[in-house]
Amino acid sequence: MAAQTGLDVLRTRTIVDCDTMDKEVAKTFGPFQDCTSNQAIAYGELSKPEHRELITSSISEAKNLLSRFSGLSLEDLAIEIAMVKLSLRIAPHIRGYVHIQTNPYYSYSVEKTIVNALRIIQLFQHLQPGFEQSRVCIKIPSTWEGMMACRALEQAGVHTLATTLFTLTQAVLAAEVGCTYIAPYVNQLKVHFEPGFTDPNKLLPLCVAIQKYYESVKAKTQVLPASLTSTDEIFAVAGVHHITIAPNLLAQLARPDAVPQIQSLFDYSAPAALPTSPLSFVNDESAYRLAFTRDHHGASEEKLTQAVNIFCDMQDKLVQLVKANAA
Repeated sequence: MAAQTGLDVLRTRTIVDCDTMDKEVAKTFGPFQDCTSNQAIAYGELSKPEHRELITSSISEAKNLLSRFSGLSLEDLAIEIAMVKLSLRIAPHIRGYVHIQTNPYYSYSVEKTIVNALRIIQLFQHLQPGFEQSRVCIKIPSTWEGMMACRALEQAGVHTLATTLFTLTQAVLAAEVGCTYIAPYVNQLKVHFEPGFTDPNKLLPLCVAIQKYYESVKAKTQVLPASLTSTDEIFAVAGVHHITIAPNLLAQLARPDAVPQIQSLFDYSAPAALPTSPLSFVNDESAYRLAFTRDHHGASEEKLTQAVNIFCDMQDKLVQLVKANAA
């Protein structure tokens, strides 16, 4: 009998997802439930030489389809097509949702985010007719506008995930609008882009607090932590609904010696302080914005702004990648 790995141990407590657009990762370390992605992951994957043909074919498809989508650039449409193609390649190797993130440049527009999400759904049907819409989850930055878009999309039958989430305030609103998932970022996003930077305030306890709050108000929204940097962080939230893990950490967890050396925060008897009664922001934008601004004296709002900026930078890189392949 094969030795138990860290992944084996983790899967006894938490549903494990892969944070990649590389189908080989899903094949190697699976089974996984979902596959998550974003503009940074898409850029890393599409930059690989073996995807040059996928990019050029996506550009050709974009030229044919562009007239259907007013106000959209050829490059942005080609990027969306390429991301959908990568997701369709990985879909046979997972059991649940493929997650695609909306264009971060739409983070503060309800209308543009909704249109973008519905276009992504259309592209799945165009590229693989019959692919189940129920297997697509749209990742949307958890700005007020983003979560208002989530509300409209969920009401229309589109699954959503509120990403770049750093506070209980955002989590409360995400549950109120009916998001399928939230993705609390354990580490602020720049930890993956700024060499030597370590997040001094990892949000592991927040993941526990949100899940316990959701249980107390009987919310359907599932907690799916992201932006993890070590196996210790992963084991610290064993017991969370879902967790998405990057390929380098999956490789570490797949080793027989990668058994947890720390206790999960879910095992401690004293949970983080929770509100004594249900909170509500969905009908009070001003109260929501102030609560979010006041969280950690503005530090949480700064983390969201930073994440949107980084994802916009990665969208810019994707545009340049498309232009280079269209030349």
